[in-house]
Amino acid sequence: DEEEDYMSDLFIKQDVRPGLPMVRRMKEAIQKEEKQKEANEKNRQKSIKEEEKERRDLVLKSALGNENKGFALLQKMGYKSGQALGKSGEGIVEPIPLNIKTGRSGLGHEELKKRKAEEKLENYRQKLHMKKQANEQAADQFRIRFKNKQEERKMEGDLRKSQRACQQLDMQKGIDVPKETWYWLEPEEEDKKDEEDKEDECTSSDISVSEKLHVLTAYLREEHFYCIWCGTTYEDSEDLSSNCPGDSAADHD
Repeated sequence: DEEEDYMSDLFIKQDVRPGLPMVRRMKEAIQKEEKQKEANEKNRQKSIKEEEKERRDLVLKSALGNENKGFALLQKMGYKSGQALGKSGEGIVEPIPLNIKTGRSGLGHEELKKRKAEEKLENYRQKLHMKKQANEQAADQFRIRFKNKQEERKMEGDLRKSQRACQQLDMQKGIDVPKETWYWLEPEEEDKKDEEDKEDECTSSDISVSEKLHVLTAYLREEHFYCIWCGTTYEDSEDLSSNCPGDSAADHD
């Protein structure tokens, strides 16, 4: 490129606003770099593999001529270029494509690599599936434990409610001692000895919270005609059986 003549009309007519010379110089540098890359690409000597590939593609793209012995024999038997093979023309039109092997690996190596890659992918999918199943099982177990804990807390609350009602109704009838020690709520303040005795008694008892609740609600219904689910004291057993839905929380839901 020749240097610009700063006294020429082209230079005088150029836009000389602030900032534009820097932008123009950047554009010129980029264009110069691109031209250099193109020149390097043209002058670059091709490798042997690239030359072989170009020659092979050129030969494969060109049709067979009369100098080819096989093509000459086909023409003698009545074959015309572009016609399908076979007596009735049911054969192929295009030649069978070539699978050219350019690497140095042995026969079957690519199939082996492909099979190993598929096995690796399958193992990865199985691991993902097993991990997903484990997460789902853990989530199900958590939901079951949480539900059981909620139900257990609800039953404990219903048992305390029944014990409180039983103590009040028994005392109204003049009963000073509960039929069973756990029928009433335990006093909040007791001597340590009494607490130890009660702990021993509780541990020796195999009655669960649900069983205690069932026994105590039955006692309240039979003895006091009282239903903790309704919160009502009925006049007699006939009134209780005719007006109370049932003897469990599920019957009242």
